[in-house]
Parts: sequence; C-alpha cells; structure tokens
Amino acid sequence: MVAPPRLERLTVSEAADRYLSSVRVETVRGVLSPATARSYERDVTELVTLLGPARVLDDVTGDDVDDALVRYQASPDGRYADPARKGAPGRSTATVNRFRQSVTRFFSHAARQCWVQADPMQWAAPAARVRDRLRVERTALSASAAQALLSTVSSPAAAAGAGTAPAGAAASHPPTRRHRADQALALRDRLVVALLLVVGPRVSELARADVADFVREPDETRWRIVGKGGATRTVALSRPLTDALEDYLAHLRPRLAARRTDDPDAQRALLLSWRGRRVDTQAIRGLLARAVERMPAPYRRPTTPHALRHTTATLLVAAGWDVKVVAELLGHASIATTGVYLDRIEGELAAAIRTHPLSDALATG
Repeated sequence: MVAPPRLERLTVSEAADRYLSSVRVETVRGVLSPATARSYERDVTELVTLLGPARVLDDVTGDDVDDALVRYQASPDGRYADPARKGAPGRSTATVNRFRQSVTRFFSHAARQCWVQADPMQWAAPAARVRDRLRVERTALSASAAQALLSTVSSPAAAAGAGTAPAGAAASHPPTRRHRADQALALRDRLVVALLLVVGPRVSELARADVADFVREPDETRWRIVGKGGATRTVALSRPLTDALEDYLAHLRPRLAARRTDDPDAQRALLLSWRGRRVDTQAIRGLLARAVERMPAPYRRPTTPHALRHTTATLLVAAGWDVKVVAELLGHASIATTGVYLDRIEGELAAAIRTHPLSDALATG
C-alpha cells in the first residue's frame, strides 16, 4: 500500500509564489492565455494580502475565505478612476465571482500538491448569482448595424487613413483624430473587424494569432485557432476574408514588420501596430472603438470584441445554422455556453405570433 504524500506547511505567500510559477509555465505552454494569467496573478496576489502572507495555508478555513471575499467586495474597484461610472461602492457581484474562481483554482492546486489537508472552498458560502442584465456593449449588433460596421472599415475614407468623415457627412459621422500617413492601418483594421464579425474569435485568440496559423492554399485558406486550455479548432475562411487577409499580408504587414526586425515575436505575429509590435487585446478594442465612431449615427453605439462574438452566434442561428455548428466555430465545449451568446433577434417574437399554428383558426372562427 502506497503512503499518501506528506503535507507541506507552506505560508500563504510561499504557496502563492509556487502556484503563480505554475501559471506562468502553463502560459508559456499555451494552456492559459496571457490575459487569464494576468487575472490569476492579480487575484492571487490580492488574496495573499487579505489572508495574511505569513499565515500557514493549511490553517485557512472556509470562514476565512468568506471573510476575504466580503472584504474584497467592499474594497474600491481600481479599474474605475471615477466612482460615479460604476454606480455603487465596492466591486460588482460579477467581479467578486471572477475573483472567487481564481481563488478556487488556487486552492484546488494547493490540495493536489498537499499544501492543505482539505480544500477550504468546500465550506465557503456559495457564489452569489449575477442578476444584472447584459450591458449594451456586450450584446449583439443587428444584421444592419454589423453590415454598417463592415462598410465603415471598408470605405474609401478608411482605406485612405484619413480618420475624418467624408465631405457632406458631418451630421452622421463625428470628427475624429487625423492620423499621420505612417499610421494608416486601414487594411489591418478591416481584417480585424471582419474576422471578429464573421469568425467570432475571442479577442485573445486574435491577438496571439501568428501568420503561420493560417494555411494559405490556392483554393482555400484555413485558420488554426488556439483557444482556451490550448484547445485548437480550424476554420476555413470565406473568399472575401481571404482577400482581406492577403491584402494586409501583401501591402501593409511587411512595412510594419520591417520596423522591428530584431523582435522574434513581432516577426511571427499576424497583427502588428504601426511601430511593428504585436497588437494586444487593448489595441484591438481601441481600433474597434474608432471604427464605431465612424459608423452612421443611426447604427452607432458602444460595442466590444466580445459583442461581435455574440453577433456572430446570433446572426448564424438566425440564418438557420445548427447551434452545434456555431458552438464548434466559437470553440465552445458545450452548446449550453453557446446558448448564452444568442441574443434575442429583433422581430422574432412578432414573427412567432404571426406564424402561430392557431392564428388562422382564430381568423376563420
């Protein structure tokens, strides 16, 4: 009979350091995205402060975890410089639940490594449910708004890199900052928006995409997407997407890559900044916000890369595609997850009432 491993009585600080080292290893291996790793590191570092760095990890109880969660929720949210933007003091339920997930993962690792005799999360209070509705920025665009966004990034004004509205369009397009000629990145921005709308990748998946991830053959171009947990899926691009990719690779990316020939990561990356560095997720959000600013006023509203992912799912299901196909496209392990992404399609309730099988019987009764 094999004896169980012996308990290591580590302090909270020592256990956190070892755990974050394993997180960094998983990030290098591609199991975790850099954004997820930063989230874990931020949350676990804050947990150390809340529990006390010198405390023995095995002495932490479920009540201690509950106390830490309450103090975390009551503390100011550092993401908001202006508290009025948030509408309430402290952190939101969704933010606390995300912190709780990081803590749960930390203690699960600690239990496997025998740093604790039992996982204290078993005795912590259940997570609070998030009852708030989705923010506007997280909901899908309508088909007409999505088409307007694509038209905006494909317009002659965008291709010229002017950054201002065409003559005579001041009423529907707000003035924006004029870009220098060497910062004309319209081919890149058009590719980014098109991929987000048509393929629906996570913004982290797009940011870490390399040129080598695209298999470019005469009859078909395929994108090998590295998703959560290192899982991969391959998506064949449509002809218009392929053309947008080839335009960017042929006419813009070589100029950008030439600015940082000594940066191996930049030489691999698909999307580059005007300085020649790999584009990060924040830059993608920024370029999308600028594209939205140029949209016609009737369609313009704040949106995010995640909202475009919702848009992909919603429009495909509305067009009759099976949810299983959409789940595979988005990289969801379960169609239940995909169901959360399906926002209500405008007019579908009215159409359902009009086509109800008993509607005709009522009219002839």
